[in-house]
Amino acid sequence: MGSAPREKWGTAKKFGRGGGFGDPRSDSGPSPPGTGDFQAGCIVIDLFSPCSGLSQESGSVEQISLHCAEGSLEWLYPAGALRLSLSPRLPTSTAAKWKSPRQVTTCIKPSSTFRGAQIYLERNGILELLLSEADASLRPRVHCFSWLPQEKVALFLQSTLHQDISRRIASFRYELRGDWNSRLSLPSRACRPCNDTEILMAICTSDFVIRGNIRTVSNDVEMQESIISVSAMRIHRQKFTLFQPVSKSSKSMGSIHTLLQCGVKPGPGSFLFTGWLHFGEAWLSCAPRYKDFRRIYEDAHQAHENPCEVSLD
Repeated sequence: MGSAPREKWGTAKKFGRGGGFGDPRSDSGPSPPGTGDFQAGCIVIDLFSPCSGLSQESGSVEQISLHCAEGSLEWLYPAGALRLSLSPRLPTSTAAKWKSPRQVTTCIKPSSTFRGAQIYLERNGILELLLSEADASLRPRVHCFSWLPQEKVALFLQSTLHQDISRRIASFRYELRGDWNSRLSLPSRACRPCNDTEILMAICTSDFVIRGNIRTVSNDVEMQESIISVSAMRIHRQKFTLFQPVSKSSKSMGSIHTLLQCGVKPGPGSFLFTGWLHFGEAWLSCAPRYKDFRRIYEDAHQAHENPCEVSLD
């Protein structure tokens, strides 16, 4: 029988996220649904120092609690097992109109050098294989699953046996998302057109809000993704440098990802592209034609129902 589990808490490196274009948050209040920050006002860059199986007893299970919205983990020379308890600090609804998300979506992306372990999803005491070592050795793919805030959910990393003693590292990045931006991770929701309420919320809470034209659409069949090349007419908001000019005199250019099954095609006219940063890439959430967005926003503004202010043309 293995030794008793040991509890370990990760140390986080943080930087502040202040309000910006259409940002209804304050630094002291809870985050609105889908901002990606369950811990208000911060993003985690490198959550853990590397873990090492060399200091772990054979058959032991090391306990680690994940409290932040995103981060990464490295397990050097995997031995025994790691149990990663998913315990994000969800926003409360007592101090603001924003409600806690109805469900949480977790995504993990293994590194291209992931070796020496398998990842299981533990839900209510039942283990389900999420990523085998053989699958991880192929082209890294993002794996997502959803769960209710009241559920007890964990990631269980089990080391695999090998005859040689070559250096192995089981490393991956993870993200925890709320209702509003989980749609990019769930195929059943990602291709559904946004309704008026979702469009209004998207312009307030998205990582980027860009008015632009579609230049080209390329398809990656292996990754089941479409990459939309966009020429930006106006950058309303971008929390990270996703769109930037190719030269001093040119318009800003950028790429936005979406699922291949959504069947995106190039079309005339300007669109308002909104979405989220997903493992360092821009992913599409809502993209109404700009004329439709203006009508929706102006109607909501006249009815005093717009969740945030947006500067139009």
